[in-house]
Amino acid sequence: MLVVTLGGSPSQRSRSGVLLEKTRQWLQGQGVEVVSYQVRDFPAEDLLHARFDSPKVIDLLQQVANADGLVIATPVYKASFSGALKTVLDLLPERALAHKVVLPMATGGSIAHMLAVDYALKPVLSALKAQELLHGIFAEDSQIAYGEGSAQAQLVPVLEQRLHEALEQFYSAMARRPKPLDPHVLNERLLSARWSI
Repeated sequence: MLVVTLGGSPSQRSRSGVLLEKTRQWLQGQGVEVVSYQVRDFPAEDLLHARFDSPKVIDLLQQVANADGLVIATPVYKASFSGALKTVLDLLPERALAHKVVLPMATGGSIAHMLAVDYALKPVLSALKAQELLHGIFAEDSQIAYGEGSAQAQLVPVLEQRLHEALEQFYSAMARRPKPLDPHVLNERLLSARWSI
């Protein structure tokens, strides 16, 4: 299995990034290959000018096309997901998330931002034809503590449990999802089929 993670925070140190790192560790523990991107990895000019021919954008598009699942984490700003993340999502083709399981995550200053995932991010992911869009995770900033020095960031136990439950659902959804048939394989099957009338 292949999963792409996409972080929507323009900051080097971010709580949404902590959620993605915990996600990466958990998925790799299950034997899943994880390819990670952060919006800050993309040249700003490529995003602002929608340069579809940018090497970094081309790489993202290829990885998303091959992925079984996508995990997106974003901070909530002004009751919506990050604008930098929107510029990346705008570069994905219309059906980019067809046949993909998608797990959205968000972090915000208070529980008042919790609905931003449902009312701002999920409609965009649906427009990209995500067929299995999971409920997602919202974490208050106070539930994630940055580690001191080289220590890892810590999640409060209730958030850690919710994250593990969401990841188990995500993993199970990917495992049961039938792979779409390659058009060439389907064509060969049709040509070699025995037909009777």
